[in-house]
Amino acid sequence: MNKKFTHEVIFCIVNSGYSEAVMDAAKKGGARGGTVLNARGTAGKEAEKFFHISVHEEKEIVMILVPEEQKADVLQLLYDEVGLNTAGQGIAFSMPVDGVVGISPIPEK
Repeated sequence: MNKKFTHEVIFCIVNSGYSEAVMDAAKKGGARGGTVLNARGTAGKEAEKFFHISVHEEKEIVMILVPEEQKADVLQLLYDEVGLNTAGQGIAFSMPVDGVVGISPIPEK
């Protein structure tokens, strides 16, 4: 009988040039890889005033698929290493994934 694996996809949005730092942090939490998308932010001067940060227009979105039990660790590492109070000025959030094909679980040792 097959085990049921539940997954989450984590989206981390950072300033352009920080996707490698995102993946370094995520791998510390057990992630195996991710996908980087180039993006453009739309936050204006209002967001800069509200968050008291300068907002860079060019962004990278890193999508990271992880087993549900790794989600909290990965999110905490992203907050610590590329969060709003860092040069990456990242935000991260997760969403449940109800089906996954094309990947295999890490073999147990």
